[in-house]
Amino acid sequence: MGDIRRRGAVALGITGLVAPLALALGTAPAQAATSCTTQTGPYQKQVEKFLGLTVDGKQSATDCKAIKVFQTKHGITPNIGYAGSVTWGVMDLMNKQKAVGNNPNRDGACPTNKGRIACVNLTLQLSWIQDGDRLVYGPVPVRTGRDGYETRTGLKKIYWRDKNHVSNIYNVPMPYSQFFDGGQAFHSVNLSMWNPPGSHGCTNMTPKDAKKYWSLLKTGDDVFVYGRKPGT
Repeated sequence: MGDIRRRGAVALGITGLVAPLALALGTAPAQAATSCTTQTGPYQKQVEKFLGLTVDGKQSATDCKAIKVFQTKHGITPNIGYAGSVTWGVMDLMNKQKAVGNNPNRDGACPTNKGRIACVNLTLQLSWIQDGDRLVYGPVPVRTGRDGYETRTGLKKIYWRDKNHVSNIYNVPMPYSQFFDGGQAFHSVNLSMWNPPGSHGCTNMTPKDAKKYWSLLKTGDDVFVYGRKPGT
């Protein structure tokens, strides 16, 4: 069993923090991925501030190098150092995640009357485990379903666990899989959690966090998924 099966295309709703690549790079200069652009991007000042660079709104060789390093680390393409909407979208999401601090359920959206439950906030791309109103683990960044492969929302239960699972759809390893909705599961990936555009429906986690979830959850535990992933 693997990630979610392909569903029909969905209309693009709210403007996302991380827009689909084809849309987000529409104004980016056409340059080889190995080059470093000299052009100033539409989010130059915001990106400069995020990276701790001189905030002057003008592209420089130093700016480009720093932006390119960030893009390469998180799998943002083309990684040419251009301060476009995909790059800023990832940074903006990181800022919003950081602002949550240690109170991810401050809005009370994830049920507190279910005992131990794993919560997934698609809007902020965060997950955590709580027991009643007590935070047990997290919040941690996750990578959920991209446009057309959305991670389905609602209250679910973990119904199958497979520590060494391999997807029979995509033929890729899915370590520490905990399935909670059809082919959708928590599982480990060796990718940045901010690598756009997202998964094929599963809730991707770092190896460390996937192992911790494996140790804290069991078959029959509740999972609550809510919100809407940016760009879907």
